[in-house]
Amino acid sequence: MAVQVAGDQYMGLDGQLHEIKRQMRQSGGYPFDPEKLKELLQRAVEGRFDDNQRWHEEGDVIYLSVTSNGMTGPQWIEHLEKLGFHLSAYAKSVLHSPNFKPTNGVKYEVAILKGTLFKDEDRVTKKIRTDAIGRKLEKPNAELACLIRENFSDEEIEAMGLWWIIVMHEPIEDSDGCLSLLGACRRDDGRWLRAYYDFPDSRWFCGNGFAFVVSQV
Repeated sequence: MAVQVAGDQYMGLDGQLHEIKRQMRQSGGYPFDPEKLKELLQRAVEGRFDDNQRWHEEGDVIYLSVTSNGMTGPQWIEHLEKLGFHLSAYAKSVLHSPNFKPTNGVKYEVAILKGTLFKDEDRVTKKIRTDAIGRKLEKPNAELACLIRENFSDEEIEAMGLWWIIVMHEPIEDSDGCLSLLGACRRDDGRWLRAYYDFPDSRWFCGNGFAFVVSQV
């Protein structure tokens, strides 16, 4: 979430940046390891202040990676419920679909477009997908929703500034015959994997994130 930096806080940070530049301009050379400085500055640029943080944000796009494990849809249901997650009936029906096709050992480089990237009137499925194409992002496998749900806690999703992470896979019919998308959801009543209707004009909340995969081409 963006924070306005002003007043004494701005002056203090600006002074520290000037001190770094002063040290680099010394006639006797920079007294520390410049490669370490470069690494730390890059982490600061990406907002990665926690050594244990497994994601970073650039311009309202969140980047993370997960690796598939070969679990089928029914196996995911059993696995997630054993871990204490809640699964909606529609999510279970999508996981039971023959169109849910797992992979094994595939590393997904994921880009999550935050809802705040879009105006309220533009935060609809077809425009989000068009924006993703312009960024050279691709449709993910539906299993990505399960992988994100297992690997990232509600606290981490909250730190991303999100309530739901909708995985923008090829929609799969649920038990009512409606085309649906799987998504990881944090709610007051627990940690959820849910299914959401996928209509071209579906309007989404600004607290949603929309997960795609980064093209490897």
